[in-house]
Amino acid sequence: MTKISEKKASFAVKSGRANKTKESTQAKIFVLDTSVILYNHNSLNSFKEHDVAIPITVLEELDQFKKGNDTINFEAREFIRIMDRLSENSSLQQWIPLGDKSLGNFKVVMNHRAKPMDAEEVFGERKGDHRILNAALALQQEYPKRKVVMVTKDVNLRIKAKALGLTAEDFLTGRIENLDSLYSGISRYVNVNRKVIDRLYAEGLCEVSDLEISSPVPNQYFILQSNGSSALGYYNPRNQLIERLEKQPVAKINPRNAEQVFALHAVTNPNTRLVTLQGIAGTGKTLLALAGAWNQRRNYKQIFLARPIVPLSNKDIGFLPGDAKSKIEPYMQPLYDNLKFIQNQFGEHDKEYQNITAAIQNEKLIIQPLAYIRGRSISNVFFIVDEAQNLTPHEVKTIITRAGEGTKIIFTGDIYQIDTPYLDSQSNGLSYLIDRIKHHELYAHVRLEKGERSELANLANEML
Repeated sequence: MTKISEKKASFAVKSGRANKTKESTQAKIFVLDTSVILYNHNSLNSFKEHDVAIPITVLEELDQFKKGNDTINFEAREFIRIMDRLSENSSLQQWIPLGDKSLGNFKVVMNHRAKPMDAEEVFGERKGDHRILNAALALQQEYPKRKVVMVTKDVNLRIKAKALGLTAEDFLTGRIENLDSLYSGISRYVNVNRKVIDRLYAEGLCEVSDLEISSPVPNQYFILQSNGSSALGYYNPRNQLIERLEKQPVAKINPRNAEQVFALHAVTNPNTRLVTLQGIAGTGKTLLALAGAWNQRRNYKQIFLARPIVPLSNKDIGFLPGDAKSKIEPYMQPLYDNLKFIQNQFGEHDKEYQNITAAIQNEKLIIQPLAYIRGRSISNVFFIVDEAQNLTPHEVKTIITRAGEGTKIIFTGDIYQIDTPYLDSQSNGLSYLIDRIKHHELYAHVRLEKGERSELANLANEML
């Protein structure tokens, strides 16, 4: 904790406890924008010993988000509950301790017309963002010896803050520093002795030492080559051996490249309970996950297919016309398309074709928005979360912590194709998960890079 200046120290006693207002050149004041709250409702606790200020305009904006079933609605409600608990015996206009001794204080900042610089006058418009900027400017004037930092995931608001002379930062909790080093799950083109490849084909396995690899990652995949010969391998953390993988169809879906072989193995491997498939459009992420789920259906009570719905203009889907099914059907159509593709690998009179239809009718296979899954028990379930790049790190954690016994979870997505405001390739839940959990033996990851949808789709990915 920082030293308190005797000159500036003040104490407000509420319910028998003293609330300290720190005046120090070391303790900063972080001013949070609405975007930070909607990204992580627990963001108040992310600033160590420093103080946190919430402009009252942020509370007004959160009021617009508190109703609905999407992630941002959940985050808004949870933050409002936190504020209510912390302010139970105190005025929000005074500095209130965040509870933990290692943390600072927080308070709500009223609307101010900052002088001599007023954001509403500078930008010529009365709007929420400008009132939030004025709150930060007012704090800067009130506490001249302390550094005031505007924290927002809104890039444009950061630029405006800097134009007014404020220090502005992105909210970095859960953010990946270097995407270039993000784990791919695959070690490519390891040059090995020809005898190693011969042994893999003869015995189906080899020692890690044969590949001259130190400390392979659990469930890591290898493309092994030697003088024109090649083999696909997988490090099994249970027996600590490299095992050979063969190209095999799953639910009549034939893998077209090594990456897809690895993806199908990860999805169908009973020892991996958490899998991530990352890749650009057309690499087969969702199709492979569905094929693996259908292949493994007898080992699970149900198959859940879910994806987050990104509302239009921050509006809940309730404003759309029609009943609940007609509202969500357009969002879920890509999942149905992939399922139909698997079904069409069989003839209409084939038993397997009819089994897929029956599974949907009997709710053994359920396709729903992710928001509709929240609160449901997911024990002994094969759970696929599509478009996971549109989730926050907190929501990914929430989904995984709800997994009961016998459940397997697959996250698929493209970290460079994000539709959710305030998320990017470094701060989304899928990137965060890949970076944080790669060394666990229950987890497997495959980055798919080669598009297999069509030559036309590949042309667009490569040239446009």
